[in-house]
Amino acid sequence: MTKITEEQLNAKEELVSHYKHIIELLGEDVTREGLLKTPERVAKAMQFLTKGYGEDPEAILRSAMFKEEGYKQMVIVKDIDFFSLCEHHMLPFFGKAHVAYIPKKYITGLSKIPRIVDIFARRLQIQERMTMQIKECIQNTLDPLGVMVVIEAQHMCMQMRGVEKQNSLTTTSDFTGFFDQAKTREEFMNLIKN
Repeated sequence: MTKITEEQLNAKEELVSHYKHIIELLGEDVTREGLLKTPERVAKAMQFLTKGYGEDPEAILRSAMFKEEGYKQMVIVKDIDFFSLCEHHMLPFFGKAHVAYIPKKYITGLSKIPRIVDIFARRLQIQERMTMQIKECIQNTLDPLGVMVVIEAQHMCMQMRGVEKQNSLTTTSDFTGFFDQAKTREEFMNLIKN
């Protein structure tokens, strides 16, 4: 279990105070039995859902960076589940990330790729930026021959409100290096679909 800092405790108490006020502004009685602990629960949830601000994704990759052993083909981690909050409405968006890189000098522990997806997802986000941040983190840290990231997500801000399209799926992609070649991108797309 991670130790809570004094700064995090102070932030939580301030969030609790704000959530009490928000609940009252919505017309509810914050002293009602079912709502008594809600401000604290929401404060803790928000701190968890945005904990990516306090984590360094490049340090995570560097913590398990190894000289590659001559492997120059794609390394793919696909179907990485993630949950994030859209920065426009602070409503959830969630889905799957698919990440590939082609090693030049270094590889990283396979578990580190989902960890960096989580770090970027645990911030107020937009899907397009998150896609680029994951790509740039891997490119800057491992300096591979290429990186490609594809994210498929459902956005509650589109499903619960606004246009209310429950079956819509948003796909974003970004790539560098060898993935500039259509043939390499096509190989990646075929591999993540199978």
